[in-house]
Amino acid sequence: MQKLNTTAVYILSVVGILCWCIYGLGTVAAIIAVVIAFNQLKKYNQNPEEYSNGNAMKTAKVVAIISLIISLIGLAFVIYVMMNPCELGQMYYDWAIENGATEDQLEPLIQSLEDSGCM
Repeated sequence: MQKLNTTAVYILSVVGILCWCIYGLGTVAAIIAVVIAFNQLKKYNQNPEEYSNGNAMKTAKVVAIISLIISLIGLAFVIYVMMNPCELGQMYYDWAIENGATEDQLEPLIQSLEDSGCM
C-alpha cells in the first residue's frame, strides 16, 4: 500500500499559521497546503484500496483549511494596518495611557506618530 503525502500538507499548514503576519506569506503556504490536500484526496477517492492513510489526509485537509482561514484573517489585519497606520498607533497610545504608561515611556511612539503626521 502507498501513503499519501500528509507531511507536506502539515508543514505548509503550520507555516501558514506561523507566518500570517509576514505580508501574505502565510496565505500562500496555506493555499498550497489546501491544493495539495485536495489533490491527494482526489487520488485517494479514485482508488482508496491503494492508500493506507486516507483518514490522515482528511485530517490534514481540515488543518490546511483552518490554516488558510487564520492566515486570511491575518492578511486582512496586515492590510488594515497598512491602510490605517495612524489609527492603529493612536489606539495603542490610548490603550497604553489607560493602562498606566507614562508620557516618558511612550516618547518613542509619540515621536513616531508625530514624524508620520498622525499627531
